[in-house]
Amino acid sequence: MKGKIVRFLKGETVLCAALLLAALSLPLVPPDREYLTYIDFRALSILFCLMGVMAGLQETGVFRWIAQALLCRVRKSGQLLCLLVLLCFFSSMVITNDVALITFVPFTLTVLGMMGEEKKNRLLLPTLVLQTVGANLGSMLTPIGNPQNLYLYGKAGVSLGSFVLLMLPYTCISLILLLLCCVWFSRGSSGPIQVSFEERVQLSGKGGRLIGFFFLFCLDLLTVARLVPYGAALAVTAVGLLFLDRSAFLRIDYSLLLTFAGFFIFIGNMGRLPVFSGFLQNIVSGHEILTGVIASQIISNVPAALLLSGFTENLQLLIIGVNIGGLGTLIASMASLISYKFLAREEGAEKGRYFRLFTLVNLLFLAVLLLAAYFWG
Repeated sequence: MKGKIVRFLKGETVLCAALLLAALSLPLVPPDREYLTYIDFRALSILFCLMGVMAGLQETGVFRWIAQALLCRVRKSGQLLCLLVLLCFFSSMVITNDVALITFVPFTLTVLGMMGEEKKNRLLLPTLVLQTVGANLGSMLTPIGNPQNLYLYGKAGVSLGSFVLLMLPYTCISLILLLLCCVWFSRGSSGPIQVSFEERVQLSGKGGRLIGFFFLFCLDLLTVARLVPYGAALAVTAVGLLFLDRSAFLRIDYSLLLTFAGFFIFIGNMGRLPVFSGFLQNIVSGHEILTGVIASQIISNVPAALLLSGFTENLQLLIIGVNIGGLGTLIASMASLISYKFLAREEGAEKGRYFRLFTLVNLLFLAVLLLAAYFWG
């Protein structure tokens, strides 16, 4: 029993912290009707819908089918590295950064295993590091790319176009840096390769489910754009998942939803305490980007976004800060732990070398994007 509790605490550290903070804030502000105003039900509903639809789509194998179709056309090691990284970068804009890594990191391990031991050893660590950075940075372009964007987009009340334009310069810089890094890490390994798969993902017989999931995804996008009421989207998505893939409900990250709820209660209660509220507003106001980055390094960017959003009116700068803040430490973006866990399961994994390379590349990207934010902000 004790072992299970320890494993739960290690696996759900952020959730436990959110619930603990919420519980500690209860004596300071006894529960009343105003508690209901703390919870952003719209953000939680859309997040639930998107996670359910993505879980269903992932189970169909459509993402792996796309990756296989593209990789069969690769002829050189440099092209392979670029394609594997860009798959995470661009797909994360639509399917979220964590789903992109969960889908393509195991796929990458399989593909590199076909290249032979020498090429795998040379490309494995840089590929996983750049895929992780790519997923975290590609996801910052859209409101549905990651949980903090979905929440801040709704809270800021900006249009979809305005959100994309806000993050577009940083996304373009990130793409250029990723391509330069791909060229750098693939030097000396540009020999010809042939990628072929013994087991090809088959989509035959799944057309009806794919159409159904695509419809639900479009519905959820319209909800994000505030064209469809979130209650209607929630009801239709829930019914749709029941018919298309009931098991998708089991693959939804409920701990993330509870984490949001815990932070909503804590932030709401702290906002009603003038001393604490005034203290945080003085720290955050006018320094949204920097405080977003620093807070993300310690508690990761999703909790940082939830915590700081209640104490500033300049949410657009906070959006930039927590997205850039996903770079840096391994916990700055919880999605980064996905790649690390997959690597750690590999026989003879060089975890220390991975951590050093991850930190170096992240700090490089963080420095460049912070410099850009300084000039544009």
